[in-house]
Amino acid sequence: MSQSLHMRQAGPADVPAIRALTHEAYAKWVPIIGREPVPMTIDYAEVVQKHRIDLVHMDGALVALLETVPKPDHLLIESVAVRPSFQGRGLGRQLMAQAERIAASLGLGEIRLYANKLFAENVALYLRLGYRVDREEEFKGGLLVHMSKQIATPGTPPR
Repeated sequence: MSQSLHMRQAGPADVPAIRALTHEAYAKWVPIIGREPVPMTIDYAEVVQKHRIDLVHMDGALVALLETVPKPDHLLIESVAVRPSFQGRGLGRQLMAQAERIAASLGLGEIRLYANKLFAENVALYLRLGYRVDREEEFKGGLLVHMSKQIATPGTPPR
């Protein structure tokens, strides 16, 4: 891991870089599911205004991002994207830990996410990190796996 790892929240000026990183990170799934994954089709100019996007820079370059949405009773992870040349270095795990910190800081004891079932390596990572499969749902000719994890919030033991 580089000494110059830096995380910060995104703003409107980051939209082109967010779009580029997301396209790079999700491109490998296009031939597997036969279409662009939803994060490749999003209007990030709008999303950056409504959702929290944490950006990870390494040596000044954007290498990963985490998009989250606080809900009344949980934190929803919308997207975890890591530039392909930086995958396998633990950045995904670091972003998932960041999601736990965000949820705890908001007093939310649950994190939810969903992933295409064919994104098997991602689903396997979430299972290793303590997420459980809540349900599967048909979506655009495939299956979405809905997952969740209970976390401890300050002053509250984990459930």
